[in-house]
Amino acid sequence: MDSIDIFLTVAYVLIGVGAVVAILMPLIKSLDNPKSLVKTGVGVVVLGVLFFVAFSTASGEVAAKYMAEPFGMTETSTKFVGGTLVTTYVLALAAIAGIVITELNKAIK
Repeated sequence: MDSIDIFLTVAYVLIGVGAVVAILMPLIKSLDNPKSLVKTGVGVVVLGVLFFVAFSTASGEVAAKYMAEPFGMTETSTKFVGGTLVTTYVLALAAIAGIVITELNKAIK
């Protein structure tokens, strides 16, 4: 094993530790204030419902060239990609609308 492999392994471990800490520390801090956990839960549920609606309305049609290797796309994977894209578009539009509304409120005040 050369030094590049060792450094990559260390980097992967550090990324994993950082991800675990980034998820666990806010949860631990939120135990002091359970109302913040409810707000977070509502946000997660809203995102889940949004993705479910987007996944349900996404087309499962797969072009013949994507069914073969190396892609191997199925109807479910195509719907997952479509649902993810629609969810991303909706969230991006919501973010842009929020920015515009905030700036208009600042300009009015």
